Amino acid sequence: MDKEISVVIPVYGSVDSLNELTSRLISAFESKNLSYEIILVDDGGGNYSWNKIQELVKHKKHLIGIKLSRNFGQHYAVTAGIDRISGNWCTVMDCDLQDQPEEVLKFYEKAQEGYQIVLGLRVQRQDKFFVKMTSKLFYFVLSYLTKQNIDHRVSNFGIYSRKVIETIKRYKEKDRAFNILISLVGFSKTYIEIKHSSRDSGTSNYNFKKRLSLGLDYVLSYSTKPLVLFVQLGAFVSIFSSLVGLLLIIEFFFTSSPVSGWTSIIVSLFFLFGILISIIGVVGLYIGKIYNEVKNRPLYIVDEETKS
Repeated sequence: MDKEISVVIPVYGSVDSLNELTSRLISAFESKNLSYEIILVDDGGGNYSWNKIQELVKHKKHLIGIKLSRNFGQHYAVTAGIDRISGNWCTVMDCDLQDQPEEVLKFYEKAQEGYQIVLGLRVQRQDKFFVKMTSKLFYFVLSYLTKQNIDHRVSNFGIYSRKVIETIKRYKEKDRAFNILISLVGFSKTYIEIKHSSRDSGTSNYNFKKRLSLGLDYVLSYSTKPLVLFVQLGAFVSIFSSLVGLLLIIEFFFTSSPVSGWTSIIVSLFFLFGILISIIGVVGLYIGKIYNEVKNRPLYIVDEETKS
């Protein structure tokens, strides 16, 4: 039988918070007599993570545990979870308790006003200054390149109708970002302010190197703007070079002075070759993305499942 709300929680680190997280979710749903299921997806966190999930499933109601065969990444774990939901509404949230479980009821109540998507707006993010600044910069650049208005204060934490989830499941690309897919599918959407807490245990797995790599993947997967920018740059360099060449010709014929500047020629050549190599590199990355897509490999592999 279909549930009213399904909660999908990717698990990788912060395992010690799962007991409190699931208990608070269960209390919130039962206080409103809502049918529910909580899907915990172990994204290759090791035996300790899976043992903890199995223990919770054994002692608590309406829990489902899914163990992936290895670490595929957060958004693939989310995909594994939403592929198995039975709820009319679906919430996606992290396992570190920075987002409060009780907020799910606020999302649900707001959705009853006729919205297909309700997202949490973290007005006061409890992250380190460097994380907040890089997040702002990342989403500013990403919004420009993808032509999507992506707010850095909005995360995956929200509620989505079954119609929205079924639409997202039709997207099969390998490089996935759940929040960007939410922006792409459309549907009626609104935001509510939520409380964002500091992390009580564990550390974020997204260091600067991973964030940079993730940003590059997002841009290449959801935008062709870098290619357009390089075309524009090439056109500018060509026009500029033509104008300089014309000035040199005029100087030669009207002043009878030889054209000098071997150093500037060498520098110009290095500059142009640098641009050319960069363009070839970007095109190569796009070709690599195409190569990964056409192999048609599974997005994730499930090793084991368990239910209450």
